[in-house]
Amino acid sequence: MRYSELFAKDKREAPKDETAINAKFLMQGGFIDKLMAGSYTLLPLGRLVERKIEQIIREEMNATGAQEVLMPLLHPKELWNETGRWESAKEVMYQFKKDDKEYALSFTHEEIVLDLVRKHTQSYKDFPVKIYHFSTKFRNELRAKSGILRGREFLMKDLYSLHVSQEDFDKYYWEVAEAYKKIFKRIGLDVIVTEAGGGVFTKNVTHEFQVLADSGEDEIIYCEGGDFAQNTEIAKVKEGKQCDIHKDKTLKKAKAIEVGNIFGFGQEYCKKMNVMFTDKDGKKQYPYFGSYGIGPTRAMGTIVEIHHDDRGIIWPESVAPFQVHLVHIEDPETEGKAKRAYELLTKEGIEVLWDDREDVSAGQKFADCDLIGIPVRLVVSKKTGDKVEFKKRNSEKVELLGLEEVASKLS
Repeated sequence: MRYSELFAKDKREAPKDETAINAKFLMQGGFIDKLMAGSYTLLPLGRLVERKIEQIIREEMNATGAQEVLMPLLHPKELWNETGRWESAKEVMYQFKKDDKEYALSFTHEEIVLDLVRKHTQSYKDFPVKIYHFSTKFRNELRAKSGILRGREFLMKDLYSLHVSQEDFDKYYWEVAEAYKKIFKRIGLDVIVTEAGGGVFTKNVTHEFQVLADSGEDEIIYCEGGDFAQNTEIAKVKEGKQCDIHKDKTLKKAKAIEVGNIFGFGQEYCKKMNVMFTDKDGKKQYPYFGSYGIGPTRAMGTIVEIHHDDRGIIWPESVAPFQVHLVHIEDPETEGKAKRAYELLTKEGIEVLWDDREDVSAGQKFADCDLIGIPVRLVVSKKTGDKVEFKKRNSEKVELLGLEEVASKLS
């Protein structure tokens, strides 16, 4: 991609009315555009990052045997009435009336999934059911002030599963938890699995995946040994207490960002919506139901909160919009060299953003490289001769390499 052709380039200054680090860098860097509080457009650079996060999630969900679907965003009131959540969740739902009928915009899809399952399953042989989708969610968020960490409209991956026994459900629940750990590791986030309440979803204990961050809006109490953590909203222990599992450690309190969650509902929702199956003995039974969420856009914002310096973003290689940011110091000779480098690397399957802009200083191009945060910067100039300067975004070390060496390093 030539930077001169990229829609919505970076800006010289960060937005003055934004306090969240993710909002400042993502807006200034040309990754997102703010329509209004809690509502953002993913610009081309941002969409490239989000799609890489989405693909990593998809791969790990598929590995658990889950199948991808796509469900509607407009829901009839009647389905939500079956579980009672039309009233109990109305504070977070966008509800409206049209032609004497009432609807909601999706803030989650439990009711929709259960309606699907009761239409398409009958026997125990049809279970377990494991389906997921990526879609937009709408929530009446009163605190939409943290960039894409807390939106009124945002992308979410929902996985839903139904099982014929509690034992089978529990097995899959923790299988998904392990898949989540793999996902977050792959996208550059260290998570702490944290016990939490279920909010408007369930009365059961649920599990959140929390990333320690000073900018986080959650607070957790955790053991550094990694075997225990609780959200302070439900915590039964206090900071400073000796850990029951690791006797040599004490419990700590810290701010954190929730990047995922998993819920077990038991048979409650299935009973309310009359979702049943026939077991091996010909008897009618209710399945065990759970849901599992990750927000790709929230994950994207969290990555920026964790991976940055005072100059801009430092994307992990797995989710960066491009592998290489190619810069040439303006000169007729170097432009030809840069073009050859761009074509050779692209031919090798390496994703390159080439800053081919004219009348832009070298200093500004370098500043833009740091802001955008692509893992590797390549510089073509007179002094590099037939080689290029190779520098990683998270290092000050500069190497002079041939293009074949660069291609070998990046392949």
